[in-house]
Amino acid sequence: MTEQTEHTAREVKQAVVEQYGARARRAMEVAGQSPAAAACCAPAAPAGTAAPLEFVSIAPGTDAAACGDDCCSADSVGNELTAAQRYYAAADVDTLPDSVTLASAGCGNPIAVAELAEGEHVLDLGSGGGIDCFLAARRVGDTGAVWGLDMTPDMIALARHNASELALANVHFRLGEIEDIPFADAHFDVIMSNCVINLSPDKPRVFAESFRVLRPGGRFRVSDMVWTREIPADVRASIGEWAACVAGAPQVEDYLGGLRAAGFVDVAADYTDTEQGIVSAYITATKPE
Repeated sequence: MTEQTEHTAREVKQAVVEQYGARARRAMEVAGQSPAAAACCAPAAPAGTAAPLEFVSIAPGTDAAACGDDCCSADSVGNELTAAQRYYAAADVDTLPDSVTLASAGCGNPIAVAELAEGEHVLDLGSGGGIDCFLAARRVGDTGAVWGLDMTPDMIALARHNASELALANVHFRLGEIEDIPFADAHFDVIMSNCVINLSPDKPRVFAESFRVLRPGGRFRVSDMVWTREIPADVRASIGEWAACVAGAPQVEDYLGGLRAAGFVDVAADYTDTEQGIVSAYITATKPE
């Protein structure tokens, strides 16, 4: 499942960090917080890791056919209908701060398919401002734990701010990349993710790492963008469309095949096809016992 793109992995990640960093800073501004204060909370790269990605100037991309104007654009934060309002029950999100809901840029609700239970340990890949982590924390309770992993320092700063506002002791956030998950083998019961894996230029590595950190019988439950037909070459070549959750989205059968190649079973996708050929899907899989 090698990505067909004219851009290097580093260029793709720089574009993603730029776009989602801007979205995090905008969410803090709309919520009445200083973006400078958010940035100062960003952790330094751990010892022995590569230097932080340099930001590049990329115009935020949007694609209404994919998941709405709010899906991936920094400029859309604060729009009338947010992703939080579109995909989650009002009872679930009404008690969350604006700095959580305004930063939400997902294309679904992985909590709806995660089947979370009391005491489980959960990892959210590309956790953003933390909305899915906070909703998961309610379900796993004090005996469970939820970790959010994100490679964008401003998003980690925002998520930690949000966790402090909510006074949640069972939610934690860590700076890192989903292609190199910084946790021990067989550490989690559930991996979830919301419109993030499509952004990775090395999805087989993401699937292999997910398999590694799940316990036997662990569940992979994500919402993500997929193509139901061949991806147009001009779309694949656009760095802006990568950051907009479109160009990096794989064809659905490639996505499922990548999970099977990593060792997962019971692999399935639930989606409704569209004329555009780019859709949001719920992807589920299980690590064998």
